[in-house]
Amino acid sequence: LGLAVLSGCAAVMQRAADGLSSGLTAGVSNHDDIDTVADGLPAYLLLLDGLIERDPENAALLLSAARLYGTYAGGFVTDAARAKRLSERSFAYAKRGICARDPAFCAQFQGSDFDRFNAFVASAIDAGDVDATYTLASSWVGWLRADTADWNRIADLPRIETLLNRVNELAPAHDHGNVLAYLGVLDCLRPESLGGKPVRGQERLQAADAVDAGKNLLPKVLNAEYCARLLFDQEGHDRMLAEVLAADANVAGLTLSNTIAKRRAVELVESGKDYF
Repeated sequence: LGLAVLSGCAAVMQRAADGLSSGLTAGVSNHDDIDTVADGLPAYLLLLDGLIERDPENAALLLSAARLYGTYAGGFVTDAARAKRLSERSFAYAKRGICARDPAFCAQFQGSDFDRFNAFVASAIDAGDVDATYTLASSWVGWLRADTADWNRIADLPRIETLLNRVNELAPAHDHGNVLAYLGVLDCLRPESLGGKPVRGQERLQAADAVDAGKNLLPKVLNAEYCARLLFDQEGHDRMLAEVLAADANVAGLTLSNTIAKRRAVELVESGKDYF
């Protein structure tokens, strides 16, 4: 009887922890005050760290931690070394989450056989894996963006693209079109002379912008920052940023992202004066 009670308590605690992490993610997404989130989020990150210490194989907790660490590192941290460190934690949690939910997927991180990786993703990743796969891919993008001068990280681009392309095949509107936005950014990380595809990147970011009829402001900001600047397209750069600044940030599920996008647009308008 005692063992059954303890087991039942453990199950209740796990459900509560899972609910906390998913609810926290939704609450953060809908917040409209950047400073409040920036000040408060570290406490919840530490809370998730503690919950994971107690339940290290909980895939839902691990993937939630990956998403929130990625949000914090990419949206709030300006110190490059710290952003790199936190994005590495996000990516590590994402990989652990994948391994906790799917040992066969986990095995794909071993070795350097790209063809095997491609074949696995094409045959084994289905609609039920979209959210976890997207979390892994977006955390991987954040890890790469934290140090684009590291060619060992750049070498992972084909694997990241494979994951994002698979998510795009299965659910092109996932995360308000940000699947295509990530693919567009990857195209614009390098000039065409070094293997980049900035024109395709712009097209993908324009397609991402169309998914939610322009309500998601992030694709325009990313297009301006990564593609328009790489192509020295000042007209497009300034037009997209002006559209972001004129838009309403308050959209369900996008409020925080849009607020961050508007803040970044202000910064890009100012730095653009010296860039072009």
